Amino acid sequence: MLFGTALTAGFALAVVQLRAYLEDQLIGRQLSLELKNYESQYRHDPNNIATFSRIQGAVFSERKRANVPNNWRDLQNGVHTILDDSQSAFSNAYKLAVRKDDDFWFFLQYDISHEIKLRNRINWALIGFVVLFSGLSALIAFWSASSVMRPVADLADKLTSFRGEAKPQPLKPHFAEDEVGQLAATLDDYAERLTALVERDKEFNADVSHELRTPIAVISGATELLLAQDDLPEKAKQRLRRIERAVRQSNELIEVLLLLSRQEKQAPAHGEETRLVPVVEQVFDTHRVQIGQKPIALKIEAEADVSIAAPPAVLAVALGNLIGNAIKYTPAGDVRVVIRPHQVEVHDEGPGIDPNQAEHLFTRGVRGKDAPGKGGGLGLAIVRRICSLYGWSVSLKPGVEKGAVASLRFS
Repeated sequence: MLFGTALTAGFALAVVQLRAYLEDQLIGRQLSLELKNYESQYRHDPNNIATFSRIQGAVFSERKRANVPNNWRDLQNGVHTILDDSQSAFSNAYKLAVRKDDDFWFFLQYDISHEIKLRNRINWALIGFVVLFSGLSALIAFWSASSVMRPVADLADKLTSFRGEAKPQPLKPHFAEDEVGQLAATLDDYAERLTALVERDKEFNADVSHELRTPIAVISGATELLLAQDDLPEKAKQRLRRIERAVRQSNELIEVLLLLSRQEKQAPAHGEETRLVPVVEQVFDTHRVQIGQKPIALKIEAEADVSIAAPPAVLAVALGNLIGNAIKYTPAGDVRVVIRPHQVEVHDEGPGIDPNQAEHLFTRGVRGKDAPGKGGGLGLAIVRRICSLYGWSVSLKPGVEKGAVASLRFS
């Protein structure tokens, strides 16, 4: 529409400019020729000069130059356009050809009031044509846009209708063999490959979960049998308890990773809720091996007996990553877990974090610059995914004096 309007307006402007240029050239040249003839006739016979219907001539000798109109006196030789001259017979508008010498001043007036009226009519007509063609351009534009975009809108509606389906239906049969049909065929191919990839991922996660549960169950059963023996040395029992904690942690991790891969939010059985304090104590017990010889004290500060509508394994994995990071970054001091009505805070006494980089640490594969040892940078990313699944939120910020504070807020 804008292109049609601009094209029409440009054409109209060109017509106006061309008409004005041709008018000035034609009338000016004709007046110059007529003035030359007028001068020749006057010098040959002043009493026998040709007259014109729309042209009036005037000659002023040197002694009569006082009668020359005021607005003509200072005009140079050539053709001039004069508008609204009340002293002239052509009061509206005229062109004046001027030729001066020492003896005579010659003037020819050409009435252009008719041309000006015609020019105004042409201008208004051109404005009307611009408006008309702009309207036509708008109609054509909206019609063509709707007809061109209708298949694209239909394609978008089809894609929206497939939302939530495990396997989307083919799009190509619903469209003609044109550009949109080619796009639909490409989307079908992409959806097929993506669906196959998702299915392989789900199958892999399910297979890994299923296959790992059997050896873990065997390890767990063997550990329980060994711990049941009375004649076992204390050091052997400590190692067996460590294996038992590792087995429990592996079971929790397998369960949570399977939930994340399926994007399934699992609630506790029979609507029960999980108390946080026992889960934190269990996580402490699991991570005591990580402390090693470091002088670190693990403390729980429970302001309330908080229960969360989530499986114990999910809470254990989420809190386990936060507490594990706190232990990893604390060379000595306290790791405190503060339990509030709707929030759990993990305080450490490590080197602290940069507030500008805190959010970036939840990106998969990103580790802190002061992180000891080796790691994949996956712990905080797993916590963020758990929070996204259950509607929770997690954040990191510098501690009041030192260290960092990880906050897990429940909805």
